[in-house]
Amino acid sequence: MMRFFLDCLLLLPLLLVFSLESLLKLFIPKKRKSVTGEIVLITGAGHGIGRQTAYEFAKLKTKLVLWDINKHGIEETAAECRRLGAKTHTYVVDCSKREDIYTSAKKVKTEVGDVGILINNAGVVYTSDLFATEDPQIEKTFEVNVLAHFWTTKAFLPAMMSNNHGHIVTVASAAGHIAVPYLMAYCSSKFAAVGFHQTLTEELNAYGKNGIKTSCLCPNFINTGFIKNPSTSLGPTLEPEEVVNKLMKGILTEQKMIFVPSFINLLTVLQRIFPERFLSLLKRKINVQFDAVVGYKDKAQ
Repeated sequence: MMRFFLDCLLLLPLLLVFSLESLLKLFIPKKRKSVTGEIVLITGAGHGIGRQTAYEFAKLKTKLVLWDINKHGIEETAAECRRLGAKTHTYVVDCSKREDIYTSAKKVKTEVGDVGILINNAGVVYTSDLFATEDPQIEKTFEVNVLAHFWTTKAFLPAMMSNNHGHIVTVASAAGHIAVPYLMAYCSSKFAAVGFHQTLTEELNAYGKNGIKTSCLCPNFINTGFIKNPSTSLGPTLEPEEVVNKLMKGILTEQKMIFVPSFINLLTVLQRIFPERFLSLLKRKINVQFDAVVGYKDKAQ
């Protein structure tokens, strides 16, 4: 143990150098990489963040592969992407089903090619407490919000590793860092999604595959209609376009963790160092609210 602490002390000069380097980078705009010609696969592309992200990649001369369970929604997205000049392929995929993902992935490889940018965006949310969230809803939350990331990544990562080139994006949430009452299944799944991103990043480093980049998006409430009447004292509900602008900047500058708004990052740090009683008061001031079903009241009667 003593040897470990001595080794850590020897790292302090590097800590100072790297901290100064990070500070300087805040004032030097990072060059955005080119994604022209890349095959970009987006899950949950028929609505909200997935749709807006597809539009932005369409403008960058990429080849798009759009997945969604909603055929009408995905065709609407595809039509606009084609109007923007992107060659676009659509697949109706249920991301809660592993075999559906694997089967669709094989079709993509045969019909389109090797995916270079994978955006795991599909998600579900149920605004209810533990008792009001039905067992199948809990299972589906994890199947779509977490397990689907494993299946898509296992399907498309091997080709990226062969080329040591690619980018895997995990769309998580601020709720993957800060717990919120009446979103137990959702928060738990998003905590898992953040863990997936962080561990995947470390595993790629262990493989020595530094050409494969990873990013994780963690926004506050977004105006997509999935959560009814959301509000906090941190500011207005975010619009999809605002979030996607930050997401695209993060992907193109290879940012690991993308918080929207950025001060969410500060809150994640504060909750690790502040006393619990103070954090409880702080959360009351933040005042997170939305329409939710509370089944505990029925159980208590």
